Amino acid sequence: MVAEELLGCILVRQQANGQLYRGRIVETEAYMAGDPACHGYRRQTARNAPMFAAPGTIYVYQIYGIHHCLNIASDRPNFASAVLIRALEMLSPPLPPSSAAGPGKLCRVLGIDRRLSGLMLGKESGLWLERPPQPLTDPVVQTTRIGIAQGQEIPWRWYVQGNPAVSRYC
Repeated sequence: MVAEELLGCILVRQQANGQLYRGRIVETEAYMAGDPACHGYRRQTARNAPMFAAPGTIYVYQIYGIHHCLNIASDRPNFASAVLIRALEMLSPPLPPSSAAGPGKLCRVLGIDRRLSGLMLGKESGLWLERPPQPLTDPVVQTTRIGIAQGQEIPWRWYVQGNPAVSRYC
């Protein structure tokens, strides 16, 4: 599953001043059509349209009117599917492990908001993925998702065991 494969990849965000922020993905969650927790469960709307786009399309939504959440469309066009990037281990600039431990925190640190929603991952959007310099060797845990009201029993959450940047709900 794409959500598990993203663990260990480096998420890069280029700031307006040209500075690059890099973080290793250490926690993800998957959402897809037929899943009651998926934003595209009922139908496509203007808000969730990026989730139905080509793989690599950025989907950013806001929760509680405050926090942004970064998702990446992960399946074929016209099929609701995305991976929520839940936590990053910040590599540069080096920041404390809790800095990007959670979807809202990582979006705040990287300056990600809804303006990116609908764009493709890539240097043109200022947000892209890089292959890790070394493959992930730490154990990966697959478990149920957190912070949702429906579909929480579905085991579509993955995280790097023992990594201090993983959300506190482990």
